[in-house]
Amino acid sequence: MRFLLTPEQRDFAHSLDAMLTAADTSSAVRAWGAGDSGPGRALWSRLAGAGVFALAAPEAYEGVGPLPVELAVACVELGRHAAPGPLVETVAASVLLARLAELGEEGPAKRLLPGVVSGACAASVLFPGASPYALDADAADVVLAVTGREVRLAPGHGPVQPSADPARRLSRPLPGGELLATGPQVEESVAYATVWARLAAAGQCLGIAEALLARTVAYVKQRTQFGAPIGSFQAVKHRLADTLVAVEFARPLLYGAALSLAPGDVAAAKVTAGEAAYAAARTALQLHGAVGYTQELDLSLWLRKARPLRDAWGSPPECRAAVLGG
Repeated sequence: MRFLLTPEQRDFAHSLDAMLTAADTSSAVRAWGAGDSGPGRALWSRLAGAGVFALAAPEAYEGVGPLPVELAVACVELGRHAAPGPLVETVAASVLLARLAELGEEGPAKRLLPGVVSGACAASVLFPGASPYALDADAADVVLAVTGREVRLAPGHGPVQPSADPARRLSRPLPGGELLATGPQVEESVAYATVWARLAAAGQCLGIAEALLARTVAYVKQRTQFGAPIGSFQAVKHRLADTLVAVEFARPLLYGAALSLAPGDVAAAKVTAGEAAYAAARTALQLHGAVGYTQELDLSLWLRKARPLRDAWGSPPECRAAVLGG
């Protein structure tokens, strides 16, 4: 079976690629990691204008979705350009609110979803079992904290904790806050939103792997040793070929999972794309040599995302267990 994008989906990917290329995302990522969210929020508004945040929201709340395949396409581009911000978490918040509305709790969706879709409201979440920290709570406008069968609007956040990726700013939401929903529908909504979050994270992982591979291929064509480009050496070719196989193996799993939205399929896509990103990062670091360890080189923006995003929203062992369970 072949999972090919339609011409419209390919055009959407190309338009996002062109927009992000012109936006100087590297500077926005560095500023975000330093605590300056201004450039990142400007980019956030442009992404909203392109319809990225509308893909997971229903038309009743000013969205155009749910469109999981288009969301996967968008997340691949966001990963390829290392876009900063709680992108996956905003998807999770959108799906959580929309699902709660379907199950009878329409108030939070009416109140919050239009702002999320328009880009005026960046959202982060804290789900049970996902992580003890909320991502970018210091830059988000809304943090939805789920405890048991309750969804609350967090009143604030604690100190920002260091992360392997400086652009992933972690903090704990403060307890309490306004109660938005309660009951068994919260558990079902969280489980459904987690599937979408894993799909979005898998898309970003695939994009990170593509970017790392492309930058490494370009580097080994330029770097010479013993009078020849290092890309002509057999050992280098083998390493790059293994990375390419991992990337191309992950791609159909991602789009197949977007079509089915089965939890097992999405978990398989997440673990495969996450491992591809991590393998691409190790290959890039080894083939760049000492220069690969420098923060000044933009390569570091992708290198430092690969491992944390591989483990976010379900580590490889957790995703493999979900595949077996499915």
